[in-house]
Amino acid sequence: MRVRVALLGLGGASLLAGLDAALVALDVWAPVAADHLPGVHGMVMVLGFLGTLIALERAQALRRGWAYLAPGLLGSGGIALALGAHVLGQLLLIQGTAVLALVYLALWRRAPLPLVGVQALSTVPALVAATLWLRVDLAALIVLLACFLVLTIAAERAELAQLTLGARAVPRLVGFAMWLVAAAAASLVWPDAGARGFGLGLVLTAAWLIRDDVPRRMIRTDGLRRYNAAALLAGYGWLLVAGLTWLIGGTPASAGAYDVVIHATFLGFGVSMVMAHAPIIFPAVLGRPLPYRAAFWLPLGLLHGGMLARVLGDVMGQGLVWQTGSVVTIIAVLVFAATAVTSVVRA
Repeated sequence: MRVRVALLGLGGASLLAGLDAALVALDVWAPVAADHLPGVHGMVMVLGFLGTLIALERAQALRRGWAYLAPGLLGSGGIALALGAHVLGQLLLIQGTAVLALVYLALWRRAPLPLVGVQALSTVPALVAATLWLRVDLAALIVLLACFLVLTIAAERAELAQLTLGARAVPRLVGFAMWLVAAAAASLVWPDAGARGFGLGLVLTAAWLIRDDVPRRMIRTDGLRRYNAAALLAGYGWLLVAGLTWLIGGTPASAGAYDVVIHATFLGFGVSMVMAHAPIIFPAVLGRPLPYRAAFWLPLGLLHGGMLARVLGDVMGQGLVWQTGSVVTIIAVLVFAATAVTSVVRA
């Protein structure tokens, strides 16, 4: 458990570094105002933070000592980038995604199921993005990183809600996964066509999850189930927004469109999924309960309220409304982290 807590601490450090980088990019006060931070913000948040959480959960599922190298390398890579060790951080992220792919292959050998296959497939765009980042601008790799996150979470949802999603859920997921990976690969050669194809895949995936996943039924309940349903539905909504933006506009041609697709995917969708699954997944990883408390609604509301303001600001030209909404989303993540830690300690 001490090792898992330490690895979770690496992910938490990457989260704090990524949020600090976001404050620097927003041109507001930040605890550390280093000039290099905005340039590494994306990778620190996606692979350094979210990647560490995903890899830690998968390592715990495999229960092999070597599997914990994946979250260790990814978390260390995020911290190295934040400290200014750019090449070292890049190499650690490449190694971390490669070990994560091996973890999924080991899980596949244990249980050769389509759901595990989709999760293993999700590591391919992540590994390609981490490797190409040595030579390619990060903006050209956003579709690959989004593919990694969306496939991982969609497969997780299909695994957790197989009965509700129905017998055709797995074939649908496999079909969506193949389409999204193909579109992400195409975006490297034909950026506009690949982005539009990827957007179509996101729209279909979000519509499928909204229609067939459990939250539409659980939203009528109360307590943890209602909170979980609200977080899931809001996340699916932002995934739909990102997909439509890519589908209609192709490769983002403006700063506002670029901001929408990135933060609707990784913040509105990705972080909302973390908030939804934390009371369920974290106890399995940490071996300690994370009881649901009504206080969890506060960061969830701040996150999606801030996202709405951010998108409105993008439409208006990224002024004060956009800046305010962006800061609110950062506060939401910090409040959620503090609420989760307090809940664990009190338990």
